[in-house]
Amino acid sequence: MKNKQRIMINLTKQKFILFLSALAFAACSQQSKETENTMEEPVETVAPEYVGEEVSYSTDSVTMNGYIAYDKASTEKRPGILVVHEWWGHNAYSRQRADMLAELGYVALAVDMYGDGKEAAHPQDAMKFSSSVMSNIDEAQARFTKALEKLKANPMVDAEQIAAIGYCFGGSVVLTMANMGMDLEAVVAFHSGVQLPVMPEAGKLTAKVLVCNGADDPFVSPESVTAFKAAMDEAGAQYKYVDYQGAVHAFTSKGADSLGVKFELPLKYNEAADKASWDEMKMMFASVFE
Repeated sequence: MKNKQRIMINLTKQKFILFLSALAFAACSQQSKETENTMEEPVETVAPEYVGEEVSYSTDSVTMNGYIAYDKASTEKRPGILVVHEWWGHNAYSRQRADMLAELGYVALAVDMYGDGKEAAHPQDAMKFSSSVMSNIDEAQARFTKALEKLKANPMVDAEQIAAIGYCFGGSVVLTMANMGMDLEAVVAFHSGVQLPVMPEAGKLTAKVLVCNGADDPFVSPESVTAFKAAMDEAGAQYKYVDYQGAVHAFTSKGADSLGVKFELPLKYNEAADKASWDEMKMMFASVFE
């Protein structure tokens, strides 16, 4: 009798264990089905396709040959950035920077401020070309305006989100255009003179301003920096001025060293300052175009 009771108890336990196992299996199966049902369909990603194209635009007196870079695979409108060249003219370096901006997700137009894609082979020519532009500020504004219109008209560009960057001569250009009240959200000047033909005025300068200069640049006097900061403060401008210790003129250009030796000029590439200033620009654009 006792053996029979033990057998019955053991059978009952086995059935109970099987019952619990069945419940656990059913719960796991249900959870698996729910997980499968709630899983999102994989998002198809499109690889970027960066391209650069020649573009032309004109004022009444000159035709300018620029270069526009963008991601062809993207269909979204995005901010547009004007890139203004060094005093050497619209060359491979300004185009390279346009390409780099395209890789950051912008549409970038490398501007031709001299006209006809003109480049300087010697500092004397560069001085002549740059002086001819900055000494006629109305013509400079007309050329910049045409580039701005060309960029805004591009179907990939959000015309409400436009900025400009410039190097050396180009830095002075974008700072001056911002001071004149051009329709820009932000401007960034690299190794740029700050003794400008047009200084900022309260209410006219609306763009955010970033200046990235070498602390040891002999072309940028301490007096001009002091005067620039005072004028910006008086105008109530939103600006940041960064000095990179040990950096001289043209510190963002890898071709600066050979040009410095060739023409006996204080030009030299500085990798740390180049990267740091580019990061400063990226942070500014991230905040402006958020």
